[in-house]
Amino acid sequence: MLVKERHALFSRFFIKAISLIIFLSIFFTLFNSPSYAAKTSMTGDYAKDTISVVKTLQIAVDIPKDSPDRDEVRNESLTLITDYISRYRNRGMVNKTQSFTTMQTALNAMAGHYKNFASRPLPDKLKERLTKEFSLAEKMVLRES
Repeated sequence: MLVKERHALFSRFFIKAISLIIFLSIFFTLFNSPSYAAKTSMTGDYAKDTISVVKTLQIAVDIPKDSPDRDEVRNESLTLITDYISRYRNRGMVNKTQSFTTMQTALNAMAGHYKNFASRPLPDKLKERLTKEFSLAEKMVLRES
């Protein structure tokens, strides 16, 4: 009788020990990996970031049609647009300003062209529009700050 009780006790202990080992190995495998924050070029200062983005994207707008760097500039521009919009879109103090709305309109137009017509350069009408909107957004953000 004592042997049966020991065997039953050992079996229960063994099953619980195996369950605990499996749980711990799953836990440490899933939750022990480091999490990385996305790197961004935004500083958090809305006025400085807006002016910086305007300057950088104006260079992208002015790039010649036959430039060998056009694809690289397009990819960098899309990354910058995504960083800027994702940083400031959900900030109530910023997203209600005229400078942000103007900037968002210009960035949406530029990103839309780059995503839908990746192999084509920016058309002249779009270049003119972007230049005007970037200039206007820059003036507005300086006035607002």
